Amino acid sequence: MTQKRRPHQQEVALYIDQAHQMLMVAAHNLDAGFDTSAINRAYYAVFYAANATLSTQGLSRSKHSGVISAFRERFIKPGLIETEYSGIYGRVMNDRHLGDYEIQQAITSDRATKDLEDARRFVNRVQAYLKGEGWL
Repeated sequence: MTQKRRPHQQEVALYIDQAHQMLMVAAHNLDAGFDTSAINRAYYAVFYAANATLSTQGLSRSKHSGVISAFRERFIKPGLIETEYSGIYGRVMNDRHLGDYEIQQAITSDRATKDLEDARRFVNRVQAYLKGEGWL
């Protein structure tokens, strides 16, 4: 028996693939000592994973603030994804903003390591949710 494809199912898979690619790039950047770039890529892993969830509902947002807001409203608030992942998203997003735009703020290797670890957790949790719901 073959599974019937849902609208946006390919888009969901592409977002998850992109999230995993960003995690790999973040790890390479971290290993090379590029802490700010590692945080940037870790954030984009979270961003793409969140977009995958939004795609399941036929939603898309063009702004970063819109993605986090819709993710929280549609997946955190109703309890589909645990609240700790909202905190991860917000913290990694903030760290990325600091690294990209507040260049006088020091980004440490420890901070980049933590953000990458949390981004992996976020992507894995979203992927588990999507698999459980039949999207992947």
